[in-house]
Amino acid sequence: MNRLCNSMEPRVMDDDMLKLAVGEQGPREEAGQLAKQEGILFKDVLSLQLDFQNILRIDNLWQFENLRKLQLDNNLIERIEGLENLTHLVWLDLSFNNIEAIEGLDALVNLEDLSLFNNRITKIDSLDSLVKLQVLSLGNNQIGNMMNIIYLRRFKDLRTLSLSGNPIAEAEDYKMFICAYLPDLVYLDFRRIDDHMASVSLWPSCTVWFSGQRSSGDQVRFSN
Repeated sequence: MNRLCNSMEPRVMDDDMLKLAVGEQGPREEAGQLAKQEGILFKDVLSLQLDFQNILRIDNLWQFENLRKLQLDNNLIERIEGLENLTHLVWLDLSFNNIEAIEGLDALVNLEDLSLFNNRITKIDSLDSLVKLQVLSLGNNQIGNMMNIIYLRRFKDLRTLSLSGNPIAEAEDYKMFICAYLPDLVYLDFRRIDDHMASVSLWPSCTVWFSGQRSSGDQVRFSN
């Protein structure tokens, strides 16, 4: 269970929670106070912050059809669900939860920035519809197979990737492997990829050891 939320009981994402969050995060000038008195329509909300709420399940977000930014970090969420109507979402933070699998993101075709940092994810998949993805944070998970890097080649706009804290990041050729197969990447694990690393990685083929995948002395070779 997330260490930052384990002192409280799990909560339900209901209308009361959403109305309170929208009211507190709205503009504070005169127009904002008037909107607070008359009520703010969920469909008009562009940004929603629901971090540190002990939320167990994503629910009741269907009315936020024009939402651009959603912050759900530091909760108790176990599954990615309930996001089907958020087709305009550009930024999504689900870090520091208890998520074990990537799922439920098919409708988020405009998403550019996704954080799943510090969860329990073992495999990178089910992101195919995120064709505009530029930033992907998957550090501090349980990803151990280098084949997950090959999967990321389909994201032509991906420029920032975080995988530190995963078993694959401990591989000797980890950085060179990523640079070879994701040549357009600019930032890896919060550091800019320098020209030297990029040039070293431009080999005709890439050889890497898959720890625990093959018998000792067996190598796996991929061609660019």
